[in-house]
Amino acid sequence: MEAAATLAAFAGDEETGRIVEIACDWAGVIREAMRLSRTRAAQEGHRVLDILHVAAALKSGATDFLSFDGRQRTLAAAEGLTVGP
Repeated sequence: MEAAATLAAFAGDEETGRIVEIACDWAGVIREAMRLSRTRAAQEGHRVLDILHVAAALKSGATDFLSFDGRQRTLAAAEGLTVGP
């Protein structure tokens, strides 16, 4: 029941334009991920998927980053993204 309600809410957000699918420059995301890995991973302990998520946000021009994962939130904030919730 809860999953169906969540999927319905997501679909509604897509229909209203609150959630928008964008194209991704994967080569650019990988380059950004490599930069993040070189500059932050060893010292701060970020995992590969955390780095990829933040790199994708940065390359897409995002200003906000939503996550409940502490490591992702720390990395995103260090890179200048406004972190929530």
